Amino acid sequence: MLLFFVQFSVQGQVEEDKALHFAAGAVSGAAGGLIASKISKRNRFWTVTGSVAASLIAGLTKEAIDKGNGGKWDNGDLAATVLGGVTVGVSIELFSKKSGKYYVRRDKSSKKKKKKINSADPVDDEN
Repeated sequence: MLLFFVQFSVQGQVEEDKALHFAAGAVSGAAGGLIASKISKRNRFWTVTGSVAASLIAGLTKEAIDKGNGGKWDNGDLAATVLGGVTVGVSIELFSKKSGKYYVRRDKSSKKKKKKINSADPVDDEN
């Protein structure tokens, strides 16, 4: 019976550790995503990339510190940290204001207009 309670206690600590890694990834990912968003003038790709990269750097740093202090490298902790960054990066994009000074809007119709204009130009065949 005592072994049963010890097992739940250890499992609860492991789950709490993963939740803390997820939260750390979310915080570092938010910082990285917002910085990348500002630098790239709200380019979606770079916002999410900045968020994931920041959380990856935070996770790698934490695991390297654990390994240096005599602990073991845990890929599950690293994955939880990066997942926090991915979640925040996607959330920033989904819930951010889509208009304003720093939003880069790609006008797909302008490409079509350019093609039509270029194809409508008369070709000079005098030579």
